[in-house]
Amino acid sequence: MEKWSLMAVTVLLALTVRWAVSLGSYSGAGKPPMYGDYEAQRHWQEITYNLPIRQWYFNTSDNNLLYWGLDYPPLTAYHSFVCAYIAKLINPDWVALHTSRGYESQPHKLFMRTTVFVADLLVYIPAVILYCFSLKETSAKKKASTCALCILLYPGLILIDHGHFQYPLSLGLALWAVLCLSHDWDLLGSVAFCLALNYKQMELYHSLPFFCYLLGKCFKKGLKGKGLVLLAKLAGTVLVSFAACWLPFGTDVEQIMQVLRRLFPIDRGLFEACMFSSPTHCPDKVANIWCSLSVLIKIKNVISPRTQLKLSFAVTFLSLLPACIKLTVQPSLRGFKFALVSCALSFFLFSFQVHEKSILLVSVPVCLIINEIPFMATWFLLVSTFSLLPLLLKDELLLPYAVTTPAFLAVCLASFSILEKTSAEDLQLKAFSLSLKGYVSWVKSFPRIVRSLFLLSLALMGALSVLSAAAPPPQRLPDLFPLAVAVVSCLHFLLFLLYFNVVILWDSRSRGQKKIS
Repeated sequence: MEKWSLMAVTVLLALTVRWAVSLGSYSGAGKPPMYGDYEAQRHWQEITYNLPIRQWYFNTSDNNLLYWGLDYPPLTAYHSFVCAYIAKLINPDWVALHTSRGYESQPHKLFMRTTVFVADLLVYIPAVILYCFSLKETSAKKKASTCALCILLYPGLILIDHGHFQYPLSLGLALWAVLCLSHDWDLLGSVAFCLALNYKQMELYHSLPFFCYLLGKCFKKGLKGKGLVLLAKLAGTVLVSFAACWLPFGTDVEQIMQVLRRLFPIDRGLFEACMFSSPTHCPDKVANIWCSLSVLIKIKNVISPRTQLKLSFAVTFLSLLPACIKLTVQPSLRGFKFALVSCALSFFLFSFQVHEKSILLVSVPVCLIINEIPFMATWFLLVSTFSLLPLLLKDELLLPYAVTTPAFLAVCLASFSILEKTSAEDLQLKAFSLSLKGYVSWVKSFPRIVRSLFLLSLALMGALSVLSAAAPPPQRLPDLFPLAVAVVSCLHFLLFLLYFNVVILWDSRSRGQKKIS
């Protein structure tokens, strides 16, 4: 009973923080003609409610795709329709065709914010709670609640979902999929992940670890016996799940092709929004390798869009290949969670058309291993939030950022004593450090070096945050501070990618599936 009381207090605190953040501004507030992501979500409700399904993804006189046209899979559209149906009952003006464009009012803001709260309460938060209770290391009553508190107070997700404005459904469904696999409910986990993928195509970041882990389990069981049966069941489950999601579009091949063209607009080139026309100007700053390199090399002017696509695919594939091979050959739940982090980070750094918010696809899997490597997980989550700073400043979310980020650090310091967990063993680097012991003299000083780098990193992020918020940039370099944030974050992420791959490849421990407590 006590553990549930502690968890209830944790959830109440997490909801209070979300409510406080939601009182502030949102993406594109009062900024016509395009407004922002808040208007995009409202517009999708308008379109899905007023137009027949066959017109949702097509450019028509009633559906101008240049004005926030639907570019997410069918489940997002269905969710928008459900929200629109409720909105219509409250105030038809909120979803009136054409005339509701750019609609802004306090009652409507309350409604939209409430829909995000409901999604959090029904999907994301329950998955976090059950996941924390499922961890073997959290058998003590206090541990599960403290782990959940750190995950639920991760500022990046709160600021984007309840500040900037988006729904946590795809990440929540992916969490449910991980939870199901931790129970050995592989078919149910496959359904949950298919739903996540059919809500947002960016869940492809997580697709290879799911595929490799389940394929590895089939190999382990033997492809001439139980493994083959499991493989057939998984394939059937995936096909049925996708068929159910795409059923309204399945009667017309052109419908399916148009949806796919909207989901994967490869003709735009390598960059989603971070298209550097010069070293001094960039409309949106993404902390990945292509945007960082474009400060020095104008990639979009040197390489054709098709070559950009091939280069991006090759580098992404090569960077995630080691972790995927290891997971397929030695499938374990622990390896699966680390592979989720490594593969998602590879996609974020090297893949095609990356948005700054996509770092959340890396951060949520990092939250899942915060109990195993609290120091590195906390460090990564702080950097990921910092990488969102240009977007948050644009949305006038400086105050929530300045409050939630130090608060998160304080909670992690109190919950896990992270500064005391910097040894090679604490960082899951014992096997790697032993292999270097005879060649590198600084192995014994490793904990002190890591702590010093962490404090230096915090100081640098703090200084750039203050400069970005308070100091006017040089006249000749108006985007100096956002570019600095992107490049510094990218360098951090490259080092984190190296670290996570080392942990994965040097981990020789054979761990079975963790059972629910």
